[in-house]
Amino acid sequence: FLRGIKTLPLRMEAHCDGAEYLAQALSGLDEIEKVYYPGLSSHPNQSIAAKQMKRFGAIISLDLKGGIEAAEKFLNSLELFTQAVSLGDVESLACHPASTTHQLLDPELLERSGVTGGLVRLSVGVESPRDLLEDIQQALKEI
Repeated sequence: FLRGIKTLPLRMEAHCDGAEYLAQALSGLDEIEKVYYPGLSSHPNQSIAAKQMKRFGAIISLDLKGGIEAAEKFLNSLELFTQAVSLGDVESLACHPASTTHQLLDPELLERSGVTGGLVRLSVGVESPRDLLEDIQQALKEI
């Protein structure tokens, strides 16, 4: 713990740099209905986030066109992202909230919460953002 805490600021910069890069690069792609990231000007709470945060964090959510089938194909095609429900690891992680973290919620509550079948959550690690983007792009081609 003590060793890890010494490098936390450096790691957080890498996490945030990567997430910002990916959020910008993924916005507007045909396969993605919406990119959720508080650092994007399109995010409904971007102004609040900008007041409260120095950086916008390392979590990005993608709502993929094609619902749960698209999400499954996408997740199973990722090569650099590990499928896990955890957050904040040095390696990039991906999960499908509707079938993992939110699986016990009824469909109406899922819908009200914005947890669609196509929603995928990415926790961006410290790998090269360009490598992560290439991995996402090749996985998107599979849906």
